[in-house]
Amino acid sequence: MLDGTVIGKNMQRHRHQEFIRFLNAIDAQVPAGKAVHVILDNYAAHKHPKVRAWLDRHQRFTFHFTPTSCSWLNAVEGFFAKLSKRRLKRGVFHSVVDLQAAINRFLVEHNQKLKPFLDSG
Repeated sequence: MLDGTVIGKNMQRHRHQEFIRFLNAIDAQVPAGKAVHVILDNYAAHKHPKVRAWLDRHQRFTFHFTPTSCSWLNAVEGFFAKLSKRRLKRGVFHSVVDLQAAINRFLVEHNQKLKPFLDSG
């Protein structure tokens, strides 16, 4: 959020297993000395006992849950809106793979011209 970097991962499902894989990807990409604050909605996969156990083993991570029906507090929602407007809204995708490729290209393009996330308009 501070520099605008977005770490993204396409997955077929949104269960606790995929969420833990995503957390592991974040852990691998963020320098070891940095604290990681994760802003989350109250989706059940984010609170699963295995996710909580993962969090107990990764002390540099802190979870912050947004209140129910307050998605506007989660900055990634603005990023999703930008992704939808600029890349997905009028796109034609012949397969899930095509859609994932478009999302991945958008992430790469976004990360090549970084600015603070709250300013990324």
